[in-house]
Amino acid sequence: MLEELGRRIYATAHLTGEFVLRSGQTTTEYFDKYRFEADPVLLDEVTAAMVPLIPEGTEVLAGLEMGGIPVVTALGRHTGLPCAFVRKEAKPYGTCRLAEGADIEGRRVTIVEDVVTTGGQIVLSTNDLRRLGATITDALCVINRNATTPAPLTEAGLTLHALLNPEHLVPTA
Repeated sequence: MLEELGRRIYATAHLTGEFVLRSGQTTTEYFDKYRFEADPVLLDEVTAAMVPLIPEGTEVLAGLEMGGIPVVTALGRHTGLPCAFVRKEAKPYGTCRLAEGADIEGRRVTIVEDVVTTGGQIVLSTNDLRRLGATITDALCVINRNATTPAPLTEAGLTLHALLNPEHLVPTA
């Protein structure tokens, strides 16, 4: 099943060219996450496959701006778990909150992201949410572009649970 999802995501979202990643790295292969996140049938199947990866005891799923938001919303629908929507920085108006939606203070939160390269944004957001009182030990993603967990995540005390890694993301034969 993972191989089939990987092939479908590859067919839907794989681009070639020259791309600069958030980490500053340059790559000739890119997965345009918005292409699979905007396909409601594919997104539903992806998140259904992610449900067993959610760590036991998770009380809140926290999706990171912007790509983690559709993934966390679909996961919440599948699990019934409340969701928080995490900004890169608190907005300066309205509620002025960094995390919108479910309350995270004093709760066990699992970070949800779409594609992970270095894990830099996960680490930044985890540190911010921990300062707000969340307990975070795990992150969940659709695609880990690496064969293993990126070092910044383990250094931050996080376990990464990835649905797909490079071996799953291959063209259809």
